[in-house]
Order: sequence, then C-alpha cells, then structure tokens
Amino acid sequence: MSHDLLNRIDQRTRLAGHNRLALLLFRLGGRQLFGVNVFKVQEVLRRPELFQVPGLPSQFSGVADVRGRSVPVLDLGLAIGHPEREPDADTSPGYLVVTEFNRSIQGFLVSGVERIVNIAVEDIHPPPELGAESSYLTAVTRFQGELIQVIDVESVLADIAQVRGEAVLDPAMAMPADGPQLQVLVVDDSRVARQQIRSVLDQLGVGATLLSDGKQALDHLLQIHASGENPAERYAMVISDIEMPAMDGYTLTTEIRRHPGLAGLYVLLHTSLSGVFNNAMVERVGANAFVAKYSPHELADFVLDRLRKVAMAA
Repeated sequence: MSHDLLNRIDQRTRLAGHNRLALLLFRLGGRQLFGVNVFKVQEVLRRPELFQVPGLPSQFSGVADVRGRSVPVLDLGLAIGHPEREPDADTSPGYLVVTEFNRSIQGFLVSGVERIVNIAVEDIHPPPELGAESSYLTAVTRFQGELIQVIDVESVLADIAQVRGEAVLDPAMAMPADGPQLQVLVVDDSRVARQQIRSVLDQLGVGATLLSDGKQALDHLLQIHASGENPAERYAMVISDIEMPAMDGYTLTTEIRRHPGLAGLYVLLHTSLSGVFNNAMVERVGANAFVAKYSPHELADFVLDRLRKVAMAA
C-alpha cells in the first residue's frame, strides 16, 4: 500500500498552485471519514510493533521502528476524543500514517485508510464549532456526498505533547516603542499557528490582524484598496500559510501579484511543509520569502529584517 500511496502523492504534487487540495481519507473506528493533507504524509503502513521508551509523553502509544528510524506514535482517535473510538475495542487501529510537518516526523494510528482524493479549495469550508472534537478540525468538505472532516494535526500534537508553550524571544529584538507602528497581516487556518505567530509578533512589539484563509485575506485587502488606502502602507508584510480552505496561500500570493493595487505587498509564506518543492512554488507564484514552521526565532528574524527595512524607508 505504501508504494502505491506514495506514487499517488507524487502525482498530486501537480495540484499545488491550482487551488486544489489532495487529502488522504481514513477512518477512526466508525463510519465518519477524516482527511489529512497528503503533502504531510510520508507513507502508510500496517500497524507495526510499538515499543515503550522512557520520557515519551503518556498520551503516545509508543515508538515504531520505521526503516531504522524511531517514530513516536499517537492513537489519533483517542487523541481527538472521537466518540466511536474506544481503547481495546474491535475498531483498534490497524494502520500507521507516518507524517512529516513542523520539522518533525510522527505517526498516527488509524483504523482504516480509504483513498486519496483531490478537492477544489473553494469546496473546503471552515468547521462548525461543535465541541471538543471540532477544535481539532481545520476544515470540512464533501466527496461523493460523504462528509469529510479535515484534522488539524498540528493542534493535536500541540495539545497532546504540550508543545504550545510560548517561545521567549530576547527583549532586545523588539521594535523601538517610539518608532513606526507597524502592522502585519497573518493568514492561517490553524488556531495553533495563529497563536504561535501572534506570540512572536507581540514580543516584537508589532500589531497583527489574524485571518483564517486566503479568501478572507484577499477580500480584506481588496476592501482596503477600494477605500482608497494602499494595503502595502497598512501592512508591512503578509505572513500566509499555504494549505488553507477557500483559497490556498499560493493562490492568494498569485492574486496579490496580479492586482495592481496589491502587488506591492511583501508576502512571506509560512508552512508546516518544507523542501525543494515548496521553494520552487514560492518562486513561481512570486512570494518574497518562505520559512518552514515552526521556528519562532527564525520567523522573528524574517519579520525583523522586513520591518527594519520598512522603518528605514519611512
């Protein structure tokens, strides 16, 4: 299964920049379908033997040996409190989805893997607020009439592994209080990512407007332009995720570059995915820079470099 899956993932890379999202569909012990961005998936395996190691957070099921590499493993159904997933039930997870994002590799146990589908981003919508489980959803969509809930795996790890603690920056990095009052537009569908970026900007003494997808951001910028204000004067930079519902970051950047009133905006793409593929797409769509999540100090360096140039030009 893993070899075929990776071949299909490779084929789906052609979708990037075309405002489509490829999802790996799976189940967590019930009838509900869930999805995760295939670009975060390295491979899918039958459930391997798991080993316990000292120091691993108790919420993890253990560690798997995947091609000579120790990969921490989390039971995804239990982690998100899925009501149809109970410990030691007949629906015990039978597959391991090995993922890479935010500069780390981890595995998620799921009960069944269905297929890979590609969905038009405009058909992907923000999730409803329906309780604890919904806090781990980044989007919802439909495929062949069936509801798909897209899981925010970054939020799952942040909560379970307790990695959300704020990074503390050197106070000397902050922009001068008597300098220009600069603003940054942040666009990301992950609540964890928005909180992390806001924490960095707060410590740098920079104001922020937070939006959750590319369409919201584009509409917001067009409204500013229509009011007679230059968006590039309102915002020193745009920090945008790439994988988002309604409009992805590549398309947002392309639309910004196409519009004469927005083309002067500085765009930093900030994503949990990394590698040569992303760097090539960044150049193709006209973004100014790219940084992989999540390194608060690296992000702060990018932001400060841009803001100091803006302040000097003011």
